[in-house]
Formats: sequence, C-alpha cells, structure tokens
Amino acid sequence: MVAEAEARGYCPEAVFAIKLALEEALTNAIKHGNRRDPAKTVRFDYTIGPTCAEIHIADQGGGFDPTDVPDPTADENLESPTGRGIMLMRAYMDHVEFNERGNAVRMVKYNRPRSG
Repeated sequence: MVAEAEARGYCPEAVFAIKLALEEALTNAIKHGNRRDPAKTVRFDYTIGPTCAEIHIADQGGGFDPTDVPDPTADENLESPTGRGIMLMRAYMDHVEFNERGNAVRMVKYNRPRSG
C-alpha cells in the first residue's frame, strides 16, 4: 500500500502518515483486538486514488469505546504506553473513525498538492 501511494505521487509526508497509521492500526487490531489469538484474523482493505487514500481495518475482538482510552499526553499517563497508537493515527490522518462496536477503524489521508 505504501509503495502504491508513492507510485501515485503522494507527497513524502502523506506516505509517512499512511505508513505510520497503518502500522499502528494493524498492531492494535492484532495485539488489543484479537489479543494475539492466532485463530482470529484481521481484515484489511484500502483504496488509493489520486487525491485520497482510505484504509479499513477490522479485527474479530469484542471491540472498545475509543472515548474510554486515556489521553496519553496527560501527566498521569506519560509513563503508560496506552492510547499512543490511536493518538498517532488521529494526528497523522485527516479522518479517523471507529465503528459502533469498536472493532473496526476507517482512516482517510488526502494527498494535497505542495504549495509553492
């Protein structure tokens, strides 16, 4: 997917954002969603157009409520790794949404032309 974004002319910043968010979402699906159960699968779909990349990732876990994830930048959470992946996904992608069950995420990154 990353190579396809590069081939379609996405700027390096967009390619980096896609790669980072994809890695974080897949890690969360395997580690937290499926609890590293080798019998469970993760579904990964994506589309890359000239101006927009869209990623869908779903696991077979019970889901979670993204509003219950503690803010990793709060003083009391600085030592805890919890929530950093979601924070990075939201920081680097233009749109991040979870399904109602909390076991699937949809992320969008726009390929904006460079100014100047």
